[in-house]
Amino acid sequence: MRPFDKPALSVEQQLELLKQRGLQVSNDDHAMRFLEVVTLFRLSPYMRPFQEQGPEHTFKPGSTLKAVVDIYRFDSSLRHIIMEAIERVEVATRATISNHMCPKYGPDWIADASVFSSSYAHDHLLRPLRDQLDKERKKLRREIERIQTSSQFDEVQQHRIENRMRDNYFRFYGATYTHPEFPPAWAVLEELSLGAVSTLFNAIGKSADKKAIASRLNLPFEVLASWLHTLTFIRNCCAHHSRLWNRELSIRPTLPKDWIVANAPADRPQPKQRLYIVLTMLAYLTDLISPESQWKLRLTEIMDHLDPGYFRLMGFPDDWKRHRQWYLGGNWRLDQNYPQA
Repeated sequence: MRPFDKPALSVEQQLELLKQRGLQVSNDDHAMRFLEVVTLFRLSPYMRPFQEQGPEHTFKPGSTLKAVVDIYRFDSSLRHIIMEAIERVEVATRATISNHMCPKYGPDWIADASVFSSSYAHDHLLRPLRDQLDKERKKLRREIERIQTSSQFDEVQQHRIENRMRDNYFRFYGATYTHPEFPPAWAVLEELSLGAVSTLFNAIGKSADKKAIASRLNLPFEVLASWLHTLTFIRNCCAHHSRLWNRELSIRPTLPKDWIVANAPADRPQPKQRLYIVLTMLAYLTDLISPESQWKLRLTEIMDHLDPGYFRLMGFPDDWKRHRQWYLGGNWRLDQNYPQA
């Protein structure tokens, strides 16, 4: 441990530091404009593959700022298409849980602690929901007071109040119903984050229920629980615009037994610990949830603009396009009548 002693650098100084370390810059004005909106700190992780080992952070011969920026922009495109897929998975997972649990246990099942495992901190789920209901009641009350003090006709005021009530279902529920305390589970699920949905699914008490939910996605429930945990982490990276390209997963997702993902040579990143396996999971799920989206094809088109040498840092095998999970001539369909999400 040592005290932090790095000085704050101006954009000009940041650029000069990169050039001193051996990075080739073709246009200083363009480079400074880029650093003004991105910062050297944010760009630094994308520079590591171009740098020599050691504390000096010197660049390998021939390294260019353009190559670093290309990787940075590729990573941005990757985050956008990943977020699109995760959105579909998140919405489908909420719907699948709701469609199984609500008819079986009723609309108030989320508020029933007996539905969940005894180790689940059920109150940690209910407390923020209770706070949200209270917040929306207060917010609506302020909105009504503001509208009623306006000079508009009573009919116009009432119409505006109705619109404010329906802007948010929690607000509408709190202003309309006295019992039960919480909105129906299908509405509550729409308010939960992917992380909360992941935790809730894993905490459902009966394995039979988890199996029934996961079977809609043709997965064992242990695999679905693991995937939701992994996708929550990846979604958070995307939401905070964090680097995905060569990120290593701290926890490997569980895979179906019939998936064959060979280990890479010891000197290469392992597919099961890098973004390759996450993209493969999303390819599988989007084929099921939204078979007409052509998500795999569009992802492949983005990949085709990447230098093949950088694929290895994402864990991609050299022959990845020939693997069953990436076959572009077909997909995993539940049935021909499954509607597209």
